[in-house]
Amino acid sequence: MASTTIDTTDIQSRVSRFQEIEQNILRQVRGVIVGQEEVVEQVLISLFVGGHCLITGMPGTAKTLLVRTISDALGLTFKRIQFTPDLMPTDITGTDIIEEDETNGRRKWTFVPGPIFTNVLLADEVNRTPPKTQSALLEAMQEKCCTVRGNNYVLPKPFFVLATQNPIEMEGTYPLPEAQLDRFLFNTLMGYLSPQEEFEVLSRTTTTANVTAQPVTNAEEIIAMQQLVRMVPIADSVANYAISIVRATRPTDVLAPDFVKKYVNFGASVRGAQFLVLAAKARALVKRRYNVSNEDILALAAPILRHRLLLNFHAESDKVEADAVVKKIFEAIPVPRA
Repeated sequence: MASTTIDTTDIQSRVSRFQEIEQNILRQVRGVIVGQEEVVEQVLISLFVGGHCLITGMPGTAKTLLVRTISDALGLTFKRIQFTPDLMPTDITGTDIIEEDETNGRRKWTFVPGPIFTNVLLADEVNRTPPKTQSALLEAMQEKCCTVRGNNYVLPKPFFVLATQNPIEMEGTYPLPEAQLDRFLFNTLMGYLSPQEEFEVLSRTTTTANVTAQPVTNAEEIIAMQQLVRMVPIADSVANYAISIVRATRPTDVLAPDFVKKYVNFGASVRGAQFLVLAAKARALVKRRYNVSNEDILALAAPILRHRLLLNFHAESDKVEADAVVKKIFEAIPVPRA
């Protein structure tokens, strides 16, 4: 009993610290970023889970500023890569160079780390580089390491890839492969601000004021928060509800509604169900709850599943988008009773 009491007290202390850090991060981010509440929440959840986030939005919607601000508030190292058509894989991972030892004149291979060796990596306009270079991120995003000339190098912990892409300019872009898209926890859509929010942006950015985020935590606390998220309990009924939603996206599954069989070629993988449950656990803690609810599943299913659905030509001809398919799946799959 004494051991149980100590464990419970420790957990309560860690949860309180989690919520305190989350509020401090939000306070710092809100001092720089106006609006975009859902986007900020989803990016923070991806960090608390240890996943990666793809941010899709129009030019000038503060995608890069958001990532830089969050990394400053987290107290983590930050690096940015501007993806261009001539970018090479070694420009991301680093490369070996030959150096001469001044003492004995011998030459040796020396590894020079690339920008991927950081805590927060901003892959800006990630769809502007060819698939060969995009694939350099695959191993890093999944295994948290990279291989150069047969040598394996472990990346710093924690490691996050926050990538941005422009949805309107198709010339000179290379669509991300499905295997790479599947490694992103969220595909977050960053839209326009309201008139009041745009007025606030003008008030902050067209004067002499210069507000920057201050660090409120560190890498060790972020890793501890990721471990705490995995300890959040989830009822079997809620977990099965998440599985039902994911399985309903697959046209070959018995749970798939007719519209899924009509419009979808391939649905979400098991990784989609894993990410859905993990993100729901993080959202429960953010919302001051100690267990996952159906509300968490419903709130996060669209940004987690929209980039995992491969639609067919019927959907394109009928102008049906992935979000509409996910919404209809919500209507087709009944929510289990509490």
